[in-house]
Amino acid sequence: MKSANLKIGFVFDDSLDINDGVAQQVKILGSYFSEQGHRVRYLVGQTKMEQWRGEKVYSLSRNVKVSFNANKLSIPLPANKKRIRQILSEEKFDVLHVQMPHSPFMAGRVIKAAHKDTAIIGTFHILPAGKLSVWGSHFLKMLYGKSLKYFDHIASVSKPAAVFAKQAYGIDSEVIPNTINIHQFETRNLELSPQSFRQVVYLNRLVERKGCKQLIEAFALLLKSLPTTHLLIASDGHQRPKLEKLVKRLGASNNVKFLGFISEDEKPKLLASADLACFPSLYGESFGIVLLEAMASGAKVVLGGNNPGYASVLGEQPLLLIDPKDTKAFAMRLERLLTEKATIEGLHSWQREHVKQYDVAIVGARYSGVYHTAIANLDKNRHN
Repeated sequence: MKSANLKIGFVFDDSLDINDGVAQQVKILGSYFSEQGHRVRYLVGQTKMEQWRGEKVYSLSRNVKVSFNANKLSIPLPANKKRIRQILSEEKFDVLHVQMPHSPFMAGRVIKAAHKDTAIIGTFHILPAGKLSVWGSHFLKMLYGKSLKYFDHIASVSKPAAVFAKQAYGIDSEVIPNTINIHQFETRNLELSPQSFRQVVYLNRLVERKGCKQLIEAFALLLKSLPTTHLLIASDGHQRPKLEKLVKRLGASNNVKFLGFISEDEKPKLLASADLACFPSLYGESFGIVLLEAMASGAKVVLGGNNPGYASVLGEQPLLLIDPKDTKAFAMRLERLLTEKATIEGLHSWQREHVKQYDVAIVGARYSGVYHTAIANLDKNRHN
């Protein structure tokens, strides 16, 4: 029987130098297990960092930039099989935790080289953003061949993601949501300067599918009834020049400010300052980590686009979901969630309780159970 303290390898085809959704999840879960006394390693794509929170990072491949599922990704070129075998032989992992869908050329090679006593766990992260993404997923399944049978357990980050995993890859999976470290957001929620105006905050990449254009159009309409409201647009992206021109054309320049890139340290305070944190993503979301961050930071109300991933987080409260393309209804919802005191207080109270289930202490414990069960099953099968 394996020791309670495990050697865990997180396998991720992309870079850990970024802090996008999946990389963020790898770092948060890896840090949690390291703090729990487990030994953690990161087997990832082209990455500059050599350590994360004191644990070794193996950069296994060179990566190239591509567009997939309405995202900019880097995918690995074929990783060196000999080096993979050497690392696996030296580390002797109890668990390999693979982020899915994965590349046959890096993570796939790690999976195939893994020792028979190593439990292989997967987490499925995506929803398709269009027909091309669906086609790409079916092609990827063909490349996998029979390798999906190597997995001892697979989780999906939401019910919609689990449905797609089944439809596109034939994968049966348990829903285990994405996670955040709530304490990191609460402890940074320092005293804020008093505001004499209502403040809407947008924090997401400035790309078409994230819906910032639709938010600006609705916000300009809102200014007719709430002319002193401010909109802060944080982060960056290729759409920024067009959005700045749109703000000017709509006569909202005095009320809209583009902040550019916001660091992880600045994020909680910015979100905490929001009377309304708005994330009007149109499609392609499998979950909604930024929704959790806004709730944990103390934003008064968190509003999201009514896509399947965001609905998996906010669906219990229909007022917190909006069709971003219906500009008039969007503006009316903004006004309601900025002015109706009883509604605001009720939603804020719900958010504070709802977000607790996504804390890394809870989600991490679920994965710990998955790891130990998978290892126990391997031990049982070996002795039968």
